[in-house]
Amino acid sequence: TGGAGGGAGGYRTSFPGGTKIKLGSGSYPIVVGAGGAGINTQTPPGNNGTDSTFSTITSAGGGYGAASGASCNPTAHVGGAGGSGGGAGSVGDPNAAGGSGNSPPTSPPQGNPGGGLAPLATQSPYYGGSGGGGASAAGGNSSPTGSPAGNGGAGSANSISGSPVTYAGGGGGGVGNTPAGTGIAGTGGAGGGGAGARAGNGTSGTANTGGGGGGAGSQNTGGSGGSGVVILRAPGSANISAAPGTNTVTTLPAPAGGCKVATFTVSGDLTIS
Repeated sequence: TGGAGGGAGGYRTSFPGGTKIKLGSGSYPIVVGAGGAGINTQTPPGNNGTDSTFSTITSAGGGYGAASGASCNPTAHVGGAGGSGGGAGSVGDPNAAGGSGNSPPTSPPQGNPGGGLAPLATQSPYYGGSGGGGASAAGGNSSPTGSPAGNGGAGSANSISGSPVTYAGGGGGGVGNTPAGTGIAGTGGAGGGGAGARAGNGTSGTANTGGGGGGAGSQNTGGSGGSGVVILRAPGSANISAAPGTNTVTTLPAPAGGCKVATFTVSGDLTIS
């Protein structure tokens, strides 16, 4: 049996449109959330990612992918709610469902739900998990026979850093490796989502994208979620710095007009002087 893909972390932006935040001189703490750690496909519940925060903005961690295999836990096959929701677990449980996305709710929405099982799915003989939700699309449902497993939902592209980068893709579902290893696992969503596995461990989400981890195949370990990232863009006249040194401040060339971009890949402080 295959585990479900994890949901992406919440994607929130005010670039290029949206309400900007105006800040005075001082130091402002920034938290970069961690991806949820992957677990064995038959050990529910999973682990959600942790939140990323700056000022009044919080991006919720992604929801965990649900377990596979028989379980006495009535919610074992339900994906976790989060920025985007985790996928539903396999074995044809009629109570299986994808986790809710945009949880807690924001406007515009920060994510999408995880995939569920195909209608009246027997899941035999492959027992594939569903995909985790992404920033721009819900996770894919696994097929009635469980193969292919559900794909991760696509993330969203943004050019705040000066060039387009896609963030917050959902993880793909894992699939059982019988008969004869012919099952097809789900692909990770564009934006750092990890691929599901047919046999072995799921692929982890890409660091600093908020991508969901891929589901494992046949009683292995799911991929961990990718860590988050916080990116701020300020006028070229702003005097800003980022600590610790892992985080960076760069000045964009024309035609961006010399805007400064602070990129936080680990938790730290933005200082305006």
